[in-house]
Amino acid sequence: MARAQRTSFVCQNCGTVAARWAGRCSGCGEWNTLIEEREAAPPPGSGLARSGKGRVVALETLAGAHGELPRLRTGITEFDRVTGGGIVPGSALLFAGEPGIGKSTLLLQLSAEMARRGLSAVYFSGEEAAAQVRLRAERLGLSAAPVGFAAETNLADILATLESGRRPDLVVIDSVQTLWAEALEAAPGTVSQVRAASQALIRFAKQSGSALVLVGHITKDGQIAGPKVIEHMVDTVLYIEGDRGHPYRILRAVKNRFGATDEIGVFDMAGDGLREVANPSELFLGDRDAECPGAAVFAGIEGTRPLLVEFQALVAPSSLGTPRRAVVGWDGNRLSMLLAVFEARCGVRFAQHDVYLNVAGGLRIGEPAADLAAAAALLSSLSGLALPARQIYFGEISLSGALRPAAHTTARLKEGHKLGFKRAVVPAAAELDGAVPGLELERVAHLKQLADGLLPCQ
Repeated sequence: MARAQRTSFVCQNCGTVAARWAGRCSGCGEWNTLIEEREAAPPPGSGLARSGKGRVVALETLAGAHGELPRLRTGITEFDRVTGGGIVPGSALLFAGEPGIGKSTLLLQLSAEMARRGLSAVYFSGEEAAAQVRLRAERLGLSAAPVGFAAETNLADILATLESGRRPDLVVIDSVQTLWAEALEAAPGTVSQVRAASQALIRFAKQSGSALVLVGHITKDGQIAGPKVIEHMVDTVLYIEGDRGHPYRILRAVKNRFGATDEIGVFDMAGDGLREVANPSELFLGDRDAECPGAAVFAGIEGTRPLLVEFQALVAPSSLGTPRRAVVGWDGNRLSMLLAVFEARCGVRFAQHDVYLNVAGGLRIGEPAADLAAAAALLSSLSGLALPARQIYFGEISLSGALRPAAHTTARLKEGHKLGFKRAVVPAAAELDGAVPGLELERVAHLKQLADGLLPCQ
């Protein structure tokens, strides 16, 4: 006798399963996200089919031969940098970004470049028709690249196609939210469908040795749509981000089992696709106005790459009872803390001023070492005095006002010297691995020293 199908309600935001419908999810607190789904036979290739007694698995020791992981060089240097030197065969990558940011364009360029290098690349599009993809390929000059392409969303058909011929070196699925398995009675994009499709494709990649790239949608909060477990299942999670007002696109690794996390690659969006930017520091500083008050150059580290970027501050008298605080590209809570340290430890008050802080170029900075550059920009704008044009800043500010050293001091200084900077303001306790010729260091132990130098009347 066939077993009756069970019905459950699954939250489309966090994946929480409930026995009955409710207006609000008990897991994440979101409203109207519970969708009815029926359990059915597992989709093909998922490895979830019921069986009898399991087999005994042979156990091994941790000792054994090991060496460098094999890598598939993509031919796109910035992409190889972010992935840690190339894509590892058999690995699964999750590629996410806002609509229209350039995900499909970059992955089509990636597939074409690898195909030109003699590797087998297969591209499945679930969001665009074949004619649309061909038009994009023609615009990018990639029509002649030997890329296998199909517009398909049926999971069983995709798996059958991949297993029928020569094992592909690269498989691109654009996007995983469009796939559907016939065995599941749920709409494409639901938690059950996304989880089943991802599991089946990752299983194929691990068994065959093909590198798999899954394109994922993101929510309005900037998180990858679908169940969170997908980010745990894959080996690498890549985000492509950028400001629509700027042509720059930042490819960032937030998870990488085969390389450094928080590594970035920089691209420039042009009519013929995404172009690599070999020297992003020079790009972000190319149009800066060195004579304007409120601008300070921060020497940061993104992954393993030193990067110079400009912090811009505007401090203006406020007519409001509660002055405005606006931040773009930096943590707003960090700015609030910095303003409180100024008032409590240095006697510098911003209570009657609106404060605006911006990171130039559309880049997002997350490391605490940016505190000193932000503080210098704020003091410069408050005093109306421009900072020296060839001077860089980096260092973390504690709640006591003391400056803490940042990691990779030498790499930051070398990047500044390479771009023609002559002076660096660093924490007094900063340690150098070696001398940096031609760069004068000003060591600062407390934030008050910086404030006294720029606001002598305070």
